[in-house]
This record gives sequence, C-alpha cells and structure tokens, in this order.
Amino acid sequence: MLKEFIKYYKPYKKLFALDLLAAFTVALCDLVYPMITRNIMDDVVPNKDTRMLLVFAVTLLVIFILKAGLNYFMQYWGHVVGVRMQADMRSYVFTHLQKLPNSYFNDNKSGVIMSRIINDLMEVSELAHHGPEDLFISLVMLVGAFFILIGINVELTLIVFAILPIILLYAITQRKRMNKAFKETRVRTGDVNATLENSIAGMKVTKSFCTQKEELEKFNESNNIFKHARESAYKVMAEYFSGMFLLIDILELVVLIIAGYFTYMNRITLGDFAAYLLYVKMFIQPIRKLINFTEQYQNGMTGFERFIEIINEETEKECENPIELKNVEGNIEIENVSFKYENNNEVLSNLSLSVEAGKTIALVGPSGGGKTTLCNLIPRFFDFEEGSIKIDGIDVKDVSLDSLRKNIGVVAQDVFLFTGTIRDNIVIGKSGASEEEIIDACKKAKIHDFIQSLPEGYDTYIGERGVKLSGGQKQRVSIARIFLKNPPIMILDEATSALDNVTEYEIQKSLEELSSDRTNLVVAHRLSTIKNADEIIVLTDNGIEERGTHDELIKKGGVYSKLHRK
Repeated sequence: MLKEFIKYYKPYKKLFALDLLAAFTVALCDLVYPMITRNIMDDVVPNKDTRMLLVFAVTLLVIFILKAGLNYFMQYWGHVVGVRMQADMRSYVFTHLQKLPNSYFNDNKSGVIMSRIINDLMEVSELAHHGPEDLFISLVMLVGAFFILIGINVELTLIVFAILPIILLYAITQRKRMNKAFKETRVRTGDVNATLENSIAGMKVTKSFCTQKEELEKFNESNNIFKHARESAYKVMAEYFSGMFLLIDILELVVLIIAGYFTYMNRITLGDFAAYLLYVKMFIQPIRKLINFTEQYQNGMTGFERFIEIINEETEKECENPIELKNVEGNIEIENVSFKYENNNEVLSNLSLSVEAGKTIALVGPSGGGKTTLCNLIPRFFDFEEGSIKIDGIDVKDVSLDSLRKNIGVVAQDVFLFTGTIRDNIVIGKSGASEEEIIDACKKAKIHDFIQSLPEGYDTYIGERGVKLSGGQKQRVSIARIFLKNPPIMILDEATSALDNVTEYEIQKSLEELSSDRTNLVVAHRLSTIKNADEIIVLTDNGIEERGTHDELIKKGGVYSKLHRK
C-alpha cells in the first residue's frame, strides 16, 4: 500500500526534495538554539563577554529569519505538492470510473463514490504534505538531540531513551484500533452523503407525496449511525492521545528530577542543565509530531485504501489488440446469446437474431422480456458470457469499446442531461460541431424554435439534470444529440415516450428520415410508432415468440395482435 502511495510523488520529486531539504534545515536551526543558550550561561554571562553576547544575538536573529523563510516555503510549496498529488489521484480515479462496467454503478451509491473521491482524498492530500515532512523533521531532531545529549551526559541520556520504547509500544498497540475506527467513519460518511444526495435529488417527489417526515427519519437514521461511528473513533483517539501525553509528561518529570540531581552533585554544569531541559523539550516536540503523524497517517491511509479499492475494481474488458470499427454498414448478427444479472435472474437464453444493414427492427413485448437488455448488450454496456454479437461480421468483443460506441447512437426512455447549457448537452453528440450542425440537429428534433424563444437561446442554463426543462423538452434534446452524432446504428429505447402525440408524430417523421440508410433497433410500447418497421420481434420470457411485419402479425392473431388490440 505504501509503495503504491509513494509513486504519486514521482512527478513532483524535485519540489518534494526541496521541501524535505527545507525541513532538514529547520531541524538543524532548532538544534543550534540550546547549544548557544548553554554557551551563554556557562561562558558569556560568567565572563561578562558583551561582544560574544551580541554575536550570539545576531546569529540567533539570522537563524530565526532563515527559519521563517523556510517555514513559508514548507507551508506553501509543501501543500502545493499535496494538492497536486490529490488532483492527480482524483483525475486518475475518475478516468478509472469511466472504464468501469455499468454493474459497478448499479451496486454502488453515487454519494459513496463522491465521498471517496472528495472527502477521502482531502485527507490523503494532508498526509502527502505533512506526513513525510513531520516524519523527516522528527527523525533529524531525535537523532541530533540524542548525539548532543550524549555529549553532555551519557547516563542521563540513556535514562531518557530507556523510556522511549514504552511510548513506542503504547503507540503501536493503539494504532490498529484507530485504523479500524477511522475506516468505519469513512464508510459512514459515504452513507450519509449517499442518503443526502438521494434525498435532494428526489425533493420534488418528497413534497408531492408529503413524505418529508419519512425522509427526515431516513436521514437521521443514517446521520446517527455516522455520529456513533465518529464518537467511537474519537473515544479511541482520546485514549491514544491522553495516554501518549501522560507518558511524555512523565518523561519530562524524570528529566527534570534527574538532571536537577546531577547538577546538585556537580556532575553537570548549570548551562548543561538548561541545555538539557531545552533539548528534552525539543526532543518531546518530534515525539508530539510523531503522535500527530499517527493520527494523520490513519486518516490518510484509510482514505488511500478506499481510493485503491476503486482503482482495483475490474474495468470493462477489451481484447489485447482491439479492432477499430470503421465504415460500418450496420449488419448485426446475434447468435445464441444468454445473459443474466448478478441476482442469477436469466433474462435472455440462447437468443439468435439477424438484422440486415439499413433495416428497422422493432422489439415489443411485455416488461421483463429482455428488450432493453438486448439493446444494452450490443454496445456492451453489459457483457454477456455465452454466444456472440457481430457487427458486419466482427465480434463486438474484438472491437475497441470506443469505436463500437461511436458507431451506435442510443436514445433511452430515462433521459440524463448534464448540468450546464442546452448547447453543452447537444454537442455531446459531436464535439467540435459547428453552429450550423447544431441548429440543423435541433430543427430535426423539433426543438430549435423552443430554444430560440429562450432569452439566452442555446446558451440557456438548464439546471442540474435539466431540471428547468419539461420531460418532452429533455427528450428532444437527447434526440438532437443523435441527429448530431449521425451514427450508422441507432437504438431507440422508448425514445418518444415522454412526448405528446403531436410532437411524437413530428419527431417520428424526423426519426424516419434519420433512419434511412442505417440500422435501427426500436423498443416501443406504443405500437403505433412501429407500424412501418421492416420487422417486428415479439420478445417474452420464452425468447422470440413472433416475428414479422405489422400486417403479418396482426393476421396471425398471436401475442402481437393481442397487444395491439389492448
């Protein structure tokens, strides 16, 4: 884990090295002060050497100014290293998230993922800056103070250092408890974020059903679990800190009594006694830093561990040398495909279907028959274990995911719009599209006139998830994306479900225009929208029940005919 963490320092190793050099110099400056104090008390003051007193005063002033400059460098550039590492990690994990299969997002709450990317990495950033710096300063001061104290009195130094193993043993035994407690608070923070994100997103539903009390109870339940987890963590932390500070106070008491006794017995001078007290104070300072480092390390490494958990999630699978799908005609061959979700509920079983290029195939049938699932398998939003799906004779598993999805346009019933402007959401279909292309796509989607009526036109802000637009307007924006993308294969999953009859009729005409010379898979419950399909496939729990044109299936008097009558 630590090795994995260290590699994120690599791009900033020069800046990090300068930060450690500044920390090393600060530690050396701190070690000089007690020695000068010792010389002043033992030599300068008894000999009334005013000149040396002035020299020492100027020397200390220069040291303090140098320390101030170094501390500024450490505080600013040290934090910059941590922030840049945090940004790299956040970018890396977001890139990785984009490669994860849809099943990961089905199983994990958005609020929990957000907590891992934002809250946890903030703690990692603090550890990245303060951790090595505090550790390095502490080691330099401990080692430096040890050798200087040995020079003053060996026996006294050995007594002081004999207490150290007790302090270290206590710190190690408490470390595991703290790690477990703080990891639990990370999990609960994610749960609170998830509950809050879900409640805010569904605020309109909450108000319409007057369920504010129930939502508050849900939030309070999650919030109380977090509160208790945090209280437990602070209890462990309080035990750790109080115990450590007690041991440090005992160390100071031992030094004060024994050093005082040694001075009384004339085994050390008064200057040595003063220097010794100062060095022990300085000696305790790095121990305190190490105590703080332990807490920081627990917080940071717990966050980093949760970050690594996401990074270790298996990404969408691609073959070693994927094929780039080019000049697609649109022939689709589905052969003996079986698929089941993680709950072992088999949706498709040995399904075979052939779709000729340029044809429009409609998928109809009762809910749960596998229509949407089949549409998700073609662009590999989910991976099937058995059978094969081929486009122009090439297995989709041998094709790069990027080129596969660039050649397939999807308009789903559940429209998602990003926070931003109308233009931002439409150009997703084709980055770098010209103004003329955007307007043409919107005209075909029958939304251009509405956009022009807005004060800001195409630059109108539509709010989070397009909240400022109606359901039909959001649907038309998503259809405009497809017109702009202009893919050789289109999948329309209840694409006009949110539209009124007049608009649906208008867009249907535009979709028919767009559908010419390309392959179309249409999922529809409104059978009136698919009468002109080249072939209609009736999918049920038993697989393909019926297939044929609208007229053929009506004459047959089977499942489709019954659905049509209803």
